[in-house]
Amino acid sequence: MMTASHRPMLFAIFGDRGGQILLGLLLLAAILVPILNQMVPPDSPLYLNAYRVSLFGKYLCFALVALSVDLVWGFCGLLSLGHAAFFSLGGYCMAIHMMRQIGERGVYGHPILMDSHVFLNWNELPWFWYGFDSFVFTFAMVLLVPGILALVFGWLAFRSRVTGVYLSIITLAMTFSFMLAFFRNNMGFGGNNGMTDFMDLLNFNVRADATRCGLFVASAMAVGMAYILCRVIVASKLGRVLITIRDSESRARFLGYRVEYFKVFVFTLSAMLAGIAGALYVPQVGIINPSEFHVAKSIEIVIWVAVGGRGTLYGAVLGGIFVNYFKTFFTTWAPDYWLYALGVMFVGVTLFMPQGIVGVLSKFFGKKKAEADKDADKDVGGDTAEVTAESPEPAPGPAPESGGGR
Repeated sequence: MMTASHRPMLFAIFGDRGGQILLGLLLLAAILVPILNQMVPPDSPLYLNAYRVSLFGKYLCFALVALSVDLVWGFCGLLSLGHAAFFSLGGYCMAIHMMRQIGERGVYGHPILMDSHVFLNWNELPWFWYGFDSFVFTFAMVLLVPGILALVFGWLAFRSRVTGVYLSIITLAMTFSFMLAFFRNNMGFGGNNGMTDFMDLLNFNVRADATRCGLFVASAMAVGMAYILCRVIVASKLGRVLITIRDSESRARFLGYRVEYFKVFVFTLSAMLAGIAGALYVPQVGIINPSEFHVAKSIEIVIWVAVGGRGTLYGAVLGGIFVNYFKTFFTTWAPDYWLYALGVMFVGVTLFMPQGIVGVLSKFFGKKKAEADKDADKDVGGDTAEVTAESPEPAPGPAPESGGGR
């Protein structure tokens, strides 16, 4: 027997038309992209080369980090400009693991030290690199490193009731401090050059077309599962509390909710999703360096969410894919003017499409549906009138006798 607690979850999955379309498109892409790369001949116009497979996989990673930002910003009102840090930390964890897999095949042929360590005159492997030769340990660190950082940072900030623009500023400062730290050679992460020249992942050649297809499918699955998780959360009682905090934090406190607990939970979960996105991003692009911590990255993520549609989840995914596809096109056509184009896009969306692309589409299709329903009502009314006009009058007969007698 279905209980009341199960209904929000079922509604979250089966009552969300936009989410159903998104999940269907992700499933279709996960099937078609490997087929077009592996089974279609290279001379065919339908062939999808390895570069485009990795490019589309990178878009999905950006969509995942945009989804994580929409969870905290769109449903809890926390405008975080620090998700580039969580994204990059997850990426660095995966990069360390892949560097450990190189072994003696590096340029310097050192059995333990990485090429970057030999180049920078390190005498021994940094202590925090141990354990990353195991994929299980690496995956745990992809979740724990951004998660613990968000937990500690969020607990300190939210207990102090830091909100609004002040929260955005300190998350931005956190990201900037990480960028400066990772630029230092004595940190053990390759300094300005970062890490690159990856070879293997789970004993598969990361440069092989089949591995790139596998990473694309993994990215699509990650976005789909993260979307379902976020949708279930926002459709539950927890999600309603988060929306209450977003709309009126003082009212939520007056009702007896420990607001900081809810904020810390959703902020930590969001950071872990961003870490997964970074871990999937690195093997597909083949490099990571401190520029991933740049404050512009965090600002771009917020723009993706705003363009797609804040507070919709699937709008954030759409915005992450759309803006980055536009960026790829525009940087090829006019690379010197990309930032201006991005600024114009953000200002235009803020002024003319405050609900993003999803809001415009919803209004358009909602208007079409209303017009169709109105036309259907008119047709039904017309048919009823015709039937009434054409129906024969009843034949005259004797008047009915009254129920009472004399």
